Amino acid sequence: MTIPGLPASLEYQRDGEIAIVHLARVAKRNALDDETVRGIETLFRNLPDDVRAVVIAARGDHFSAGLDLASLTATTPIDSLRRSQLWYRAFELIQFGNVPVIAALHGAVIGGGLELAAAAHIRVADATAYYALPEAQRGIFVGGGGSVRISRIIGAHRMMDLMLTGRIYSADEGHAVGLSGYLVDAGAAETRAIELAKHVATVPPLSTYGILHAIPRNAEADPATGYVLENLMAAMASGDPAAQERIAAFLAGRAAKIK
Repeated sequence: MTIPGLPASLEYQRDGEIAIVHLARVAKRNALDDETVRGIETLFRNLPDDVRAVVIAARGDHFSAGLDLASLTATTPIDSLRRSQLWYRAFELIQFGNVPVIAALHGAVIGGGLELAAAAHIRVADATAYYALPEAQRGIFVGGGGSVRISRIIGAHRMMDLMLTGRIYSADEGHAVGLSGYLVDAGAAETRAIELAKHVATVPPLSTYGILHAIPRNAEADPATGYVLENLMAAMASGDPAAQERIAAFLAGRAAKIK
């Protein structure tokens, strides 16, 4: 099954309940232009109902070299405002959609490419991955939600360091500060991401909803508000027929135990 309206810079395929999306502007090191980001918005707005997880990967040697700077030629402040709003809409659909999204990272994960990866729920990097935020070196600023998402992953002080100095994190350094949750051998990120996607796809939809929507909001909420939202999600999830079936299987000794 295809999704109408996707640009040539995005490749969409299915592996059962898993959707796999590849950035495919290899000649541009998968730099993100407006057409590609609109395609991401279209894709996540129109995911088939039977998709249970998504893997975002990339063709070629790099995940993404960031914003295609050709987009900024003869631009105006209002053009940039509208471009950022486009990126916000697209990446919001990733972060607060209905299914877990896993990013498979290799090579350059730079600027807007890192902003895209930061919107995913799980990030798998291989040994070739490296990270940078070179916007300030070009006299510009992040515009795809990075000052919110990336700073909350690695800390505002580390993000300021990356932007002010042009510093580059290796795969190991990025993993140490939380830019990846899994670090694998060169060439293995997509395979591992698909394995994880097939595993997380088995989580019942109501539990998945709570994980994707309640946890990030509770991380920012005051404790009293967070407890109320957690309480409501716990009550809904525990009464879900899917949960009741799994609890019964566990109590009957039919479910695998955690070791």
